[in-house]
Amino acid sequence: MDNDFTKRFWKQYYKLPLKIQQRFDERFKLFVADRSDSRLRVHPLKAAYAGYWSMAVTGDVRALFYYQGEAIIIFGFIGTHSQLYG
Repeated sequence: MDNDFTKRFWKQYYKLPLKIQQRFDERFKLFVADRSDSRLRVHPLKAAYAGYWSMAVTGDVRALFYYQGEAIIIFGFIGTHSQLYG
């Protein structure tokens, strides 16, 4: 399965502290190896983010992605709960 990232994702990513960027990089490797790993707490979203899925990066930081067809995953957003949902 291929993975891609939106420009918005990268803008949000580079505004995060380096430690959080590194944590995402670690979690992304885990995601690529096994999307169903329970440490990622992957789950579908509703309401404003219907169609997106959430992946835990830290206790408060989430990366949101969606499936494009059956072979591509696109990461669209990354940030804290309040930045994304508030």
